[in-house]
This record gives sequence, structure tokens and C-alpha cells, in this order.
Amino acid sequence: MSVHTLRRIVIAGGGTAGWMSAAALSTLLPADCQIHLVESEEIGSIGVGEATIPNIKNFNAALGIDENEFIRATQGTFKLGIEFVNWGALGERYIHGFGSFGQDFGRVGFYQQWLRLRREGLVSELGDYSINTAAPRQAKFMRARPEMAGSPLADIASAYQFDAALYARFLRRLAEQRGVIRTEGRVVEVQRDGSQGHLSALLLDSGERIEGDFFLDCTGMRALLMAQTLKVGYEDWSHWLPCDRAVAVPSESAGPLLPMTRATAHDAGWQWRIPLQHRVGNGHVYASTFTTDAQAQDLLLQHLDGKPLAEPRLIHFQPGRREQAWHLNCVAIGLSGGFLEPLESTSIHLIQTALARLISLFPHRGFDAADRAEYNRQTQFEYERIRDFIILHYKATARDDSPFWDHCRQMAVPATLQHKMDLYRSNGRIVREGDELFAELSWLQVMNGQGLRPQGYHPLAEQTPKAEALELMAHVKQVIARCVQAMPTQAAYIAEHCQAARPGSSV
Repeated sequence: MSVHTLRRIVIAGGGTAGWMSAAALSTLLPADCQIHLVESEEIGSIGVGEATIPNIKNFNAALGIDENEFIRATQGTFKLGIEFVNWGALGERYIHGFGSFGQDFGRVGFYQQWLRLRREGLVSELGDYSINTAAPRQAKFMRARPEMAGSPLADIASAYQFDAALYARFLRRLAEQRGVIRTEGRVVEVQRDGSQGHLSALLLDSGERIEGDFFLDCTGMRALLMAQTLKVGYEDWSHWLPCDRAVAVPSESAGPLLPMTRATAHDAGWQWRIPLQHRVGNGHVYASTFTTDAQAQDLLLQHLDGKPLAEPRLIHFQPGRREQAWHLNCVAIGLSGGFLEPLESTSIHLIQTALARLISLFPHRGFDAADRAEYNRQTQFEYERIRDFIILHYKATARDDSPFWDHCRQMAVPATLQHKMDLYRSNGRIVREGDELFAELSWLQVMNGQGLRPQGYHPLAEQTPKAEALELMAHVKQVIARCVQAMPTQAAYIAEHCQAARPGSSV
């Protein structure tokens, strides 16, 4: 190993961020890199991120994780999308599904033909034209069948819903098998070298000193290394995202096992519902300016489908991002780098991309400024584009039934989001910039679901005769409906392939 190569990597904090980091680095870095994770069982983790988006499949695959084993170990379920209830207007609902819509024909995309025909009331709602939005309404699920090219069953795109604490435990076993050293203890001092101010060691309450060349801050919103030690600032986005608290509680399972997360808008925020094999995860994200903690907790408990399994837990947060995700010899991973509410299930994804970016720009001991700057540029771009997508849900609404929704509807939004909304309102155009996370179909589903209506559509859509377009639309809808009918329920599919043992069971 070169003298310029980092030999000792220290991860401060466990939880999902810490153990995803440990598992990824121990898999992808050379074997002579020493990876040392320090965590305290006393501190615990937030654990709100139980729902994911499809990119997590790439992460698990890179680690060589068997999907059925993973689902069983985490009490997991599959997820085809997110249902939004009461967001555009009271009584309305739509699903933001993963995967494709219809099939392209003519010179423009499927959705431009849909916009053209929808204006005249000739086609049904958008969700009828994707298997990812049609199947979860009937609690149906199966994995994609890539060998069935041309069938909607080949296009099923799925992610997971799981117990985040069990996922961290699963990754811990994997990481320790791959050589990661874990030390239990609370950090009482972060030591720095005198010359450049780089971090040099963590001093624990036991007196043990953990030295390192490179540090990952996975200490959550405390940001022990980045904020408390290195004093890296924080960009506050609460003027666009007013929700600043959440109350969370698990409940008994109830109703069919839906392959989707549900987000239900309330008077001063929204409620998540994440069905797992052994329970349902619930939480109410809200703005403390517009309601009280007691009111928020009462509302959540009133809207549970099943009996609560624990005392509700209050979580404070500040929406925004760390001004630098990488400073000196320390990188913020997870909540130490920023917080975006879990409305579109991006928390675990942001851990995953931070690690992919880190591997891509992995440093020498010199910690070149150009590498750090590029890492920070990419991180900022990613956070800001996800931020815009989340703000869209609040801004594009007809709701005027509470002061919270009046505030959201009337607030100014970032210029980058306003540009996207203006483009869509004109002729239904959606432009994906660079490698931003959410692609055109995601923006389409949310803008349409929230009530945005374009004045026109792409003029080249009219090159396809209307009768031909209508026939194809009807065929697509029919085929998807038949496929959904033939699919098993998610409960039956899991029972056959990846049923977890009951909690407390020795099986």
C-alpha cells in the first residue's frame, strides 16, 4: 500500500448510516484498510427511515445480499410507490409509482399523448396506465419478470419497506464478517492535530483512544464531528419546508398488506403509514408553528389502523443541509449532513449516494481540495433537487382549509422549482437536469396529482391520429388491468418467498 493511501477509517455512530457505511466500505475498499466503527447503545438512532426507493436494490446487490434473506431479516415488505391522500385537495388521492407508464408511440412520450387526450376527457386517470400504480390499489405484488419482454410484468419496479433497526443489525453482521471492528462507547472528546486541524482520534468514556486518518460522521442530527467539532455551518430551509417535528409510533397490522407507503395530509403536516410484516410504522410530521405537540400526537393516535405497540416518540428536526458535506478529513453521512423529511423516502437513498460518491472520489492522505469541492458540489445539487421535489407537494395544492396550507400555497419557492412548474404549466414539458434523482415520470405524477394542469401539450403529439392514440391507450389500460388481476397479493407472495419469523419466535 502506498504511503499516501488512507489506512485507518473511523466511523463515528452506528444506526443505518453507520452500518451502511461500514458494510459498503468493507466490501469495496482494499482488505488492508482498517475500518473501525464506534457507537453507543445508550444513544440509539432515529429510525424514521423505514421506506425506500428502488435504488437501494443496487446497494444491496453490490454487497452481495440475497433479497429473500434480507426481507426475512428486516421484517420487510415490497413497495411499488407512495400514495398521497388529501394533498392536492381534500378527498383526493394519487399514487407516485416507480417504473414506466404505458408505451411510447409517435414522436413524443406516452404522457404527452395522455395530456392531449385527457384535456378532452377521453382517457381515465394517469394511475390506470402503469402497473406500479394499478397493482398497489389491490394489494397485489410480484417481482418483475424480465423474460416477459413487452409485458407490463417485465416493468414492475420495486423498493422495500423494512425495520431500520433490523437493517442496521443485518448490515452489522455482514460488516463484522468482512473485518470491521466495532467498539461500544460514548465519545467524550474529538481530538485534532495541531498543524492542519484534521481530526486525529476519538476519545471514549472508557479511556480508549481510536485513531484514524479519515472520519465519517454518522452521529445523526447531533453531527458530533462536523458541527460540534469542525463547526461546519448549516443551511436552513424551514422557510420552504415548515415542518420541524415528528411524532412516531408503531402499531399492530391491520387490513391488507399494501405494497406502498401512504402519506396522508393533515391540517398542519402529514402522516406516514409503512406496512411491515410484523407491524405498521406510523408517524405525524408537522409544523410546530401551526399546531402543538399534544395536538399532533392526539391526531396521530386517532388515525392509526391498529392498536399502538409503544409510547409515541417525539423527534425534533431542522430541514436543510450541511454547508459542506466533506470538510478536511471528515465526511458527513446521513442526518449529520442534512435533513429532508421522509415524504418521498429519500433518507436511506441519501446515505447510499453519499457512499457511492465517496468511493468515486476516495481520497489520498493529501485530501486534495479539488476532490472535496467536487464531492460538495454534487452533494449540494442532489439535496437541492430533492428539496425542490418535496416543496412541490406543499406548494401545488388547492387546499385552503387551514393556516398551514394557506402558508404553503402562498409561499415563494426556489427559482429552480418555479422554472419546472412554469415549464409544465405551459405545454406539459418536464426537463430532467443532469443526474437529479427524480426523473420526468416522477415529476409528472406529482404535478398532475397535486392539481397542476398544463395549458397545452407537445404539438407533435397530434401527428398520431386521435383514433389511433385512443385505441392504444385503451389497449395499455386493458393489458395492465389483466396483469394486475393475475398477480398474487403481496401477503401471498411474501408467504411463499420470504416470510419472516414472528418476533420472539425461535423459528
